[in-house]
Amino acid sequence: MSEYEFILIDEPRPMIRRITLNRPEKRNALSNQLRGEILRAIEAADRDAAIRVSILRGAGTCFSSGYQLGGGNDQNQPYYTPGGPGQWARHVIEGSFRIWDMAKPVIAQVHGYCLAGGSELATACDLVYVAEDAQIGYPPVRLMSPPDMQFHPWMMGLRDAMEMMLTGDSISGTEAAAKGFANRAFPAEELEGRVLDIAERVAKIPTELQQLNKRSMHRAMEVMGLRAAIRAGTEIQALAFTTEASLSYRKEFAQGVRHALSLRDKQFGDYRERDKP
Repeated sequence: MSEYEFILIDEPRPMIRRITLNRPEKRNALSNQLRGEILRAIEAADRDAAIRVSILRGAGTCFSSGYQLGGGNDQNQPYYTPGGPGQWARHVIEGSFRIWDMAKPVIAQVHGYCLAGGSELATACDLVYVAEDAQIGYPPVRLMSPPDMQFHPWMMGLRDAMEMMLTGDSISGTEAAAKGFANRAFPAEELEGRVLDIAERVAKIPTELQQLNKRSMHRAMEVMGLRAAIRAGTEIQALAFTTEASLSYRKEFAQGVRHALSLRDKQFGDYRERDKP
């Protein structure tokens, strides 16, 4: 029996471990079990002397639609985070920093929707390559709160980040590469092959040096305040959850996740509402 229920593992080329989120019927929504399996698989690759780089991708139509909604995320979390206001946001960014702090490079291969928590997962990776027609966004800013992991100004700069925060609109893969969220965008049919080619080049460098190459980039961002700013953002997110607008909106989930998401996006005419008359 496989150690994992919601991910697939393969090694498509020498020294490359590929982890595939495998809840396509749920658009790879990040349940606590799936999140735990992702972290265990990345950590296992980091410990494996035969592996030098990991690729993270999604099965089906998208990379990930975000965290699993509808309640229950406070149960069976994959690792302990102290409680209190903002516990969830602090918990998920600790997961992101676990990936950030791995010795070996992790590459995100993004197609289709990469929304909310899915965009946070991709951002936690060292390199991000996207399909040109991918859709990356953080729609919860419209009625719930700012992000759990507020990476946007660090990756995209103030103006582009502000536009995403004040609209909740998505950007295409092509725009994501131009704005700094992703390294490069490729035609969807070329994405897998191009990512494997890049992973092969990354894997040519010994891990003992590659971990220092990674760390040099991360330390520069940390000196500029990235880690402290993202942690401070969890407190702002916790404050947002106390507002009347957020409290009122979250009650709508009692009528179903689809109802709540449609209510959020109907006036914008995007995401699941795009093709409705």
